[in-house]
Amino acid sequence: MTEVLPYGAWPSPLGAEQVASAGVRLLALTASDGNLYWVEGRPSEGGRQAIVRRTSDGSTEELTPSDFNARTRVHEYGGGEHWVNGDSLFGTQFDDQRLYRIDAPGTATAITEEPVLPAGDRYADGDLTPDGRFIFCVRERHAEGEEATNEIVVLAADGSDQPRVVAAGPDFVSAPHVSPDGSTLAWLSWNHPQMPWDGTELRTASLVKDGGLDDGTLGDATLVCGGVEESVVQPRWSPSGLLHFISDRSGWWNLYRLEDDGTQTPVAPTAAEFAGPDWVFGLSDYGFLEDGTLICTYGSDTGAQLAAIRPGSDRLEAIECPWTSISHLQVDGNRIAFLGASGTQAAAVVAGPADGSDWQVLARSRTDELDASYVSVAEQITFPTTDDTEAHALFYGPRHADIAGPEDERPPLVVMSHGGPTSATSGAYNAAIQYWTTRGIAVVDVNYRGSTGYGRDYRRALNGNWGIVDTDDCIAAASYLADRGDVDGDRLAIRGGSAGGYTTLCALAFHDVFRAGASYFGVADAEALATDTHKFESRYLDSMIGPYPEAQATYYERSPIHFADQISAAVILFQGLEDEVVPPAQAEEMVRAVEANGLPHAYLPFEGEQHGFRKAENIISTLESELSFYGQVMGFEPDDIDPVAIKNL
Repeated sequence: MTEVLPYGAWPSPLGAEQVASAGVRLLALTASDGNLYWVEGRPSEGGRQAIVRRTSDGSTEELTPSDFNARTRVHEYGGGEHWVNGDSLFGTQFDDQRLYRIDAPGTATAITEEPVLPAGDRYADGDLTPDGRFIFCVRERHAEGEEATNEIVVLAADGSDQPRVVAAGPDFVSAPHVSPDGSTLAWLSWNHPQMPWDGTELRTASLVKDGGLDDGTLGDATLVCGGVEESVVQPRWSPSGLLHFISDRSGWWNLYRLEDDGTQTPVAPTAAEFAGPDWVFGLSDYGFLEDGTLICTYGSDTGAQLAAIRPGSDRLEAIECPWTSISHLQVDGNRIAFLGASGTQAAAVVAGPADGSDWQVLARSRTDELDASYVSVAEQITFPTTDDTEAHALFYGPRHADIAGPEDERPPLVVMSHGGPTSATSGAYNAAIQYWTTRGIAVVDVNYRGSTGYGRDYRRALNGNWGIVDTDDCIAAASYLADRGDVDGDRLAIRGGSAGGYTTLCALAFHDVFRAGASYFGVADAEALATDTHKFESRYLDSMIGPYPEAQATYYERSPIHFADQISAAVILFQGLEDEVVPPAQAEEMVRAVEANGLPHAYLPFEGEQHGFRKAENIISTLESELSFYGQVMGFEPDDIDPVAIKNL
């Protein structure tokens, strides 16, 4: 018999410890010679990232030593931390950022020298020549008092020859890929103030032969396509040696093929996105079967789709697939593998034949998924917002197998603002969202204007408007749900991390809609971010707000730190003390401001955390503290957690 309890006070089968510790983060996937390799982020091991191999005979084992943290700090966000050739695995170690070769489980041999500046030479996004002798990869070199330099380097795969620069000059480089015959290298580059989703250039260069021996030297580079207004991503070679890439020149990230005569041919042009923003290295959304069939994934109204494009055809042939979130797509021989998730299934390593007839789950991020009777599945909503336009979000209503809320009560709502801001949220099973919904708290995860997945125009709608339209859309989503009768319009909270934390603080400082807000390593002072952050994002705000210092007045006007006296809501802030993207000074400055104005607030700093929390104990602390915070502010008593101390409540 269903028990009736106040919203927010439901006992949940999903505790914070379970959310944090009962799973791993599946972060990357590669394939080689019938074997699969993936990275597991393990909160229970202090956030260490381990590389695991699944062999063709079905055995699974960790390859990295127990003290090896496979994580690169190139661009600070990393990705592309490992690559494979034959039985040899190459990966970057977090502590020293050197490149290592792993030839047997539990062993790792450094093949790059100790840099002058500790952890100053960082490697990512590698590819090997077909003979396995040379590695081409990205190197980011740091020196005291100087901006980091980003270059393509070549080095001997056995460590006998140290990295040598073969492509330099642009501010950023990525995605070096060698053609199947070993004759040509393709790569991407871009310059400040562009981000890779704004404008990139695709180049190729021949590998110079000396006496018939390839030493990794490149000939003159040729510009294939791209520029400041065209985002080109994911260059790949087909088995026959034709270069493919994804470009947003049509208004959507679509596939293209470079013909032998230099013509650039659209491949199955579609009003859909075949890629996402390159926040990290090593993303992969298509690949090739042995016969040249292109296998790809793209977005749709119902989630990610999997499709095949036959040689000589421009038709997308659907491949039956129950997963609605697909990433790190790999094609090895005639098999497909990817990281897949759905509304009721957490991320897993999935593999099967190219016709989709026999999918197998090889590894799971979680082994404790809730029974379907507890799972709140996302409802995709489109709602009116400012400027006579529409925005998008995913709504999760409260759900519990045995409990319901009172008929005369509506649940509180937590509005989630994703990071980036050039990013997106999906409807894939997320234990952190179910943590709220199983307690009787509704969630709306907003894909505000500026999010990816809806075409270039929607993505660029945030340009010049950061802190305005993203905030408007979060407010509009909450108002839409309150007007529809789904949530209590008087019990609204907003939360977000990084750029989402900025949107959260803007909503609290410039609007009077929310009762509470939670900022995870969020931006409080836009001007400080423009002058004190890492190289990759150091000019990001040129497009989001305006060139600095010319637009200094606008930076001031968009910074919640200067308008803390206008905040009437309660604020809780979480901050990693080793954060190089949004330094702790931002959170500390905001704490001083809200304290000076007597606002209810709490501040939880964490030693040893960077931009994003990885340690289980800290994830537990933040979830429970945030829940307690909302309960104290909005008048409900969460089940079985210790209250967080709130100043000035």
